Amino acid sequence: MYDLDTGFRQYDGDGGAAFDRHRDFPGAILSQSQTGVSTTTLLYAETLELVSRLPQRQPAAALPSRLDELFDKLLACPHRADATRIEDAIWDVWMYDDHEGAELALERASADIAARRFDIAETRLAILLRRRPNWAEAWNKRATLYYVLERDDESVAAIHRTLEIEPRHFGAMCGLGEILHAHGEDESACLAFSRALRVHPHLAEVRETLHTLRGTDSPRH
Repeated sequence: MYDLDTGFRQYDGDGGAAFDRHRDFPGAILSQSQTGVSTTTLLYAETLELVSRLPQRQPAAALPSRLDELFDKLLACPHRADATRIEDAIWDVWMYDDHEGAELALERASADIAARRFDIAETRLAILLRRRPNWAEAWNKRATLYYVLERDDESVAAIHRTLEIEPRHFGAMCGLGEILHAHGEDESACLAFSRALRVHPHLAEVRETLHTLRGTDSPRH
């Protein structure tokens, strides 16, 4: 599974069992050779477009303004240890909801995913998102769940909604990159990973993955 310090970090599993990522993809994501364009192809393309337009996009107005300050600090931070503390603060803000019951539901869904209670997690997230349709982190947790279940199209749909609300969500961008890489779309995966690094330059494993996909040597630090 994708094991970087990203949006999929909430799933730890029990015993580190690997997941098979070898399903057939229903068509090249940006292929122009097909006579028709499937809904799936459009979904992936539109999600990539959201990622590509990261510098021009603004977070949803409802997101706490404190995130702006935290992301500025993350970009300016020279040391990984300090960046980790800032990243943790960002996750805390993303996970917060002013309704205690909603926040508890998200925490329980995360625990259900970690314990492989996937049906319960899916039901819990469906109910939560009906009540909190504009909560980016709830959508990101749904993306995590569907990634673990290898329901990649549904995961990308949830990533798309996450990024509509919070375009700086480096976890969602890394998740998209991992799915694209699994389907052999390495150029598109590089775009997703590079955009994640644009907002969080201290994701060392993501940087290593990007250099591997590009066939370049990673710079030494």
